[in-house]
Amino acid sequence: MKSALLHVLVPFCVCVVLANTGLFNSVLVDMSYDHYAEKTVDYLPCYLAMPFNSLVNLGYIFMGIYWLLQRMNGNRDTRADYVKDMFALMAIAYAPVQWVRLATLLRAPAVLDQWFTLPIFAWVLVWCDFIEHGWRTRYALTVELCSILSYGLSLVHDQGFEVALGCHVAFAVIKGVGVNRNHGDCHSRRYLGLAVLSCSGFVLLKLLDHTLARYQPFQHLTGHFWSKVCDVLQFHYSFCFLTHFTSIAPKRTE
Repeated sequence: MKSALLHVLVPFCVCVVLANTGLFNSVLVDMSYDHYAEKTVDYLPCYLAMPFNSLVNLGYIFMGIYWLLQRMNGNRDTRADYVKDMFALMAIAYAPVQWVRLATLLRAPAVLDQWFTLPIFAWVLVWCDFIEHGWRTRYALTVELCSILSYGLSLVHDQGFEVALGCHVAFAVIKGVGVNRNHGDCHSRRYLGLAVLSCSGFVLLKLLDHTLARYQPFQHLTGHFWSKVCDVLQFHYSFCFLTHFTSIAPKRTE
């Protein structure tokens, strides 16, 4: 786990430093509570001013720790735990970034909230490739570097991030479908379906945040809150899908 922690922290810190320069001053990000349908609570501290949208970030941490503690005992490749731990640590690191964004409404955490989403989706491609071909360092580095650099699209167009994210989601789904088609069973198909469904809920509920707030059930636990719940579930079912294949990989190759 030590190597995975180092390999998450180094790019994390580099991105944090870059986000706090003037490099991304032209990027279109939301820095107002008006962007969210949940009402702020004035008597709470800033880190809980929007309590439900803030506390839901604990879900990423709990889910990440759960999967971090799971061991890939069925796989003889020592890289199996490394690949899983990287994904789990990404989930854990993502939570405080979103929380700080809500607490401060500053540009840097808003940029990081967008930016870190991309390599997280890209790691699905790396893990799928590991399942089919074993660990390939050059492939992993290339995919993650291209993913991080793709945030540069946000500098050339207001919707550049959305384009980059859409491509990442599409590539992750296509890669997952390919792995399932080649090696899948009823369990993997269920996990894949639930992961895609959760991803769809994440996108749609976030987009409909203010629209849904017109209705009583969504005025406290808003669309944005439920989109984050879907995002945590998306992580979880992606773990279920990918660890399922990783654990049976030796049986396919014997």
